[in-house]
Amino acid sequence: MNIPSNIITLIAGIAITLISLWYGQHHGLLPIAASEEAAEVDDIFNFMMTIATGLFLLIEGVLVVCLFQFRRKKGDETDGPHIEGNIPLEIVWTAIPTVIVFMIAIYSFEIYNQMGGLDPMAAGDRGTEIAHHHGVRHAPSQQIALDPDGQNLALGLGSSPSKSGAEPPLVVNVNGIQYAWIFTYPETGIIGGDMHIPVNREVQLNITAGDVLHAFWLPEFRIKQDAIPGRTTELVFTANRVGTYPIICAELCGSFHGGMKTQLYVQTEAEYAQWLQENSPAPAESTENSVAMTPTQPQSDREFLTSNADAMEIPAQLPEPLNGGLKEKDEG
Repeated sequence: MNIPSNIITLIAGIAITLISLWYGQHHGLLPIAASEEAAEVDDIFNFMMTIATGLFLLIEGVLVVCLFQFRRKKGDETDGPHIEGNIPLEIVWTAIPTVIVFMIAIYSFEIYNQMGGLDPMAAGDRGTEIAHHHGVRHAPSQQIALDPDGQNLALGLGSSPSKSGAEPPLVVNVNGIQYAWIFTYPETGIIGGDMHIPVNREVQLNITAGDVLHAFWLPEFRIKQDAIPGRTTELVFTANRVGTYPIICAELCGSFHGGMKTQLYVQTEAEYAQWLQENSPAPAESTENSVAMTPTQPQSDREFLTSNADAMEIPAQLPEPLNGGLKEKDEG
């Protein structure tokens, strides 16, 4: 029975479409999604996987069919037909990728805008100019752009427009150094090497770097942001799944870059409150009861090194060349 070629093409097209749609949603290539933003990123990734699977099946299917359909017959020593080209076909296979790229670009831009990435990125430099105009000054490692109302316009992914007016986010300052992450909670004064946040509460990270470029990456949250020396980048997200997740540096920052990892603990409200209680610093003692930490009189190099030998882990008896050098300096 000879089946018309157009029927075969239709059946093949339906099969490729169904397989692509199924695999695009069941590829299993992503880790678990632990934030509200992850669902939006997963949608565009699944969309791209659907298209990629369909193109793979179509192109590889045509190649396999051609291997059998147009193979050389046994005993045929003649040359194949000379083909100059097919302009309509070339237009089609150029137009299809172009349309696909534009679709993905528009879709990804919409996702990026929904995550709050458009306005902060556009307003960062303008905010810096406004801050200087109003006399706002920051240390080089804490340059945060401000608008006239005091709103943070740092570069990065900001709060989603749909969340405006909600509960204020939990602010955490993040500093990347070779080769560790330092987290500071301005509201409580807690400083640590790992991060704790409550579930279902918006979190704002103010990220900077103390030495070289780093990149703050949360794979399960589908977010990543550069840590730039001398600048502050903003990253806002909401965790919706309790658990422990890795924090990774995704920027080659030196010899031990691969070891620059720590943990993010997403906790229930009760667990987070308990962590705050256990880790909040004790109230500072009054000035009357505190011990002065600086000498009242100038010290020579020898006196300073001798009095701080234990804290600095250096021998109290200095090597002879150093003794001689210090002696000469003291006498001079």
